[in-house]
Amino acid sequence: MEALRLTAEWPVARVAAAVVTPDGVAHTVGDIDASFRIASIAKMLVGWTALVACEEGTVALDQPYGQEGCTLRHLLAHAGGYAFDGDAPIAKPGTRRTYSNTGIELAARCIAEAADMPFEQYQREAVLEPLGMATTTLRGSPAHAVRSSVRDLLRFVAELRAPQLVSAASALAFRTVQFPELAGIVPGVGRYDPCPWGLGTEIRGAKSPHWTGPHNSTSTYGHFGGAGTLLWVDPGVEVAVVALTDRPFDEWSTEALQQWPRFADAVLAEVYA
Repeated sequence: MEALRLTAEWPVARVAAAVVTPDGVAHTVGDIDASFRIASIAKMLVGWTALVACEEGTVALDQPYGQEGCTLRHLLAHAGGYAFDGDAPIAKPGTRRTYSNTGIELAARCIAEAADMPFEQYQREAVLEPLGMATTTLRGSPAHAVRSSVRDLLRFVAELRAPQLVSAASALAFRTVQFPELAGIVPGVGRYDPCPWGLGTEIRGAKSPHWTGPHNSTSTYGHFGGAGTLLWVDPGVEVAVVALTDRPFDEWSTEALQQWPRFADAVLAEVYA
């Protein structure tokens, strides 16, 4: 796929990427078995793990957890009132979209306590092993300390597109805006009002500028990571992209926010030429 050649222009030492077309075929570039730190793409895995736990009856999205008035749903949607990092609340739940590693970590802790096992074990048994994601490992915070490969994330993308571990209703909830009125910031990208978010996944909505492409549909969902990584699924056109690099986002954010949207638009243009 010609659009994948654009990744060679990124100012990184190593990149592996894939485009999944509407027929489910994955077109790739680079070593798709290489291990990369995926950073905040890991938050999507937490969200999916939470939905499996809900369907098993281990937890419920609207059960209280964290500060007063906070629920698991709030935590997964960055609406729990917690700062980027730090256990002390900075706002009441449901009043603003505050992007928070702490919120995702609390969501993982909620699942671990309810399941009476470490979150790493629960996620591995509930999601990673059933999907064959053998090289994906959690090494610290479930919000950002995960290593994986393009091949493994393609297995996750296949699950997102045609879920086997959760119901269609749960899969839809994952990418449905939670607390739609909330404004907030996508770190490193911009402030938006509203700032739509699902259950562990960002939703593009009308955000502009954005790290996805101008021609992505408003229903596009996914995550980028501080490790210089990204994953998005556009259900409006049935296309998905995974790209992993070895250079932290903050070292080339200006270039990334120019080249990632250009790449996305090139993918969409080629698929629908």
